[in-house]
Amino acid sequence: MMVFVLDKKKRPLMPCTEKRARLLLRCGRAVVHRLHPFTIRLKDRLLEESVLQPVGMKLDPGSKVTGVAVVRREETEDGHRDHAVHLAEIAHRGDAVQERMQKRTAYRRRRRSANLRYRAPRFHNRRRPEGWLPPSLRSRVENVRSWASRYRRLAPIAFIEVETVRFDTQALQNPEISGVEYQRGELFGYEVREYVLEKWGRRCVYCGAENVPLEIEHIVPRSRGGSNRVLNLTLACRACNQDKGNRTAEEFGHPEVQAKAKVPLKDAAAVNTTRDAIRNGLCAMGLEVRSWTGGRTKWNRERFGLPKTHALDALCVGDISGVSGWRALVLEIKALGRGQRRRTNVDAHGFPRGYRMRSKTVRGFRTGDLVRADVPKGTHTGVHSGPVAVRASGSFRVGKADGISWRYCRLLQRADGYGYGGRKGGSGASSPGGNAGASGAA
Repeated sequence: MMVFVLDKKKRPLMPCTEKRARLLLRCGRAVVHRLHPFTIRLKDRLLEESVLQPVGMKLDPGSKVTGVAVVRREETEDGHRDHAVHLAEIAHRGDAVQERMQKRTAYRRRRRSANLRYRAPRFHNRRRPEGWLPPSLRSRVENVRSWASRYRRLAPIAFIEVETVRFDTQALQNPEISGVEYQRGELFGYEVREYVLEKWGRRCVYCGAENVPLEIEHIVPRSRGGSNRVLNLTLACRACNQDKGNRTAEEFGHPEVQAKAKVPLKDAAAVNTTRDAIRNGLCAMGLEVRSWTGGRTKWNRERFGLPKTHALDALCVGDISGVSGWRALVLEIKALGRGQRRRTNVDAHGFPRGYRMRSKTVRGFRTGDLVRADVPKGTHTGVHSGPVAVRASGSFRVGKADGISWRYCRLLQRADGYGYGGRKGGSGASSPGGNAGASGAA
């Protein structure tokens, strides 16, 4: 993974390699500006003295996870080639927001019924503004916009490419295309197949086999009156598909498959609802924003031989001729929120069971701050680092170690509402689309 670099006035420069960052820190020319994503700030460099290369950000918005790729673009004879500078995956908390909203509704309903005999309805006079989204979906949009703004402050991003639209772009490029020529276009078969793969979890619905070649299968066979509509399509391995033969899914012993075929795809609906809001928010940043289809992303990923991950899907967004650096470490970002406004803890039934501190800050620390604790003696002797949970008594929990005094804690990074982790971006041999390394210079 590359390291983000800022000049002495905190303006973004070109990212550098980890080795170069260590040398700059060791000789005292730079200081650590941020831990996640890791960023250094140079003491002796200004933006006007540096040379910038084309850098962009690519996004693959999802219902639960959004993939992010910061890339350095290189012009080649075949087209654009993207070198991965930074890969990340943002895990949203839309389900948690929805659950808390439902609990809040229940608490308020109980209080109204307990304290008021009757109250006239007021919701008839309330109007939702244009473009209104439920809080669970709004949190997804704000997560993407927030991190797009953060990466813009860490790297000289000049353009953004995002996967938003789902239709085939052939009709836009050539409105007169029709017939077999349209059906057998360059992206033929990718849109519907990607929808079915996402809906059925990328495994055989009959035996549950994963990581095997899957075939598009008709729940009600066409010979029995079934159609080619998406609601009648599912996934099956070759063995199950041949064994099922001319029977329906219910006759094959899987009535749940036939019932689920009529259930709407919740995650796909969330993506379709938020895609315009995400794109409008990105356009408001004043950068060039380009939209691409999910079929184009899948076509690129299979063309380059990359594994299926959210971060690598983001890397494959757009019209590119090759990619490199896809084995880099992926920063896992999990949306946690910034705490709660309420000062009363409740049990599972909504009744009060305790009260929170009136001040969230204890000895200069807040719950969620990243700290390092050097404990010289006692039960937890040693070095502990991680997010801190504060108490009014001054006895904190650092990571998994509980009961550490605030005197031994040193702040590393303030809480920003997110948790961080890391993992490798890919596995296996190098892809045909490029090598395994990325390059850049500070």
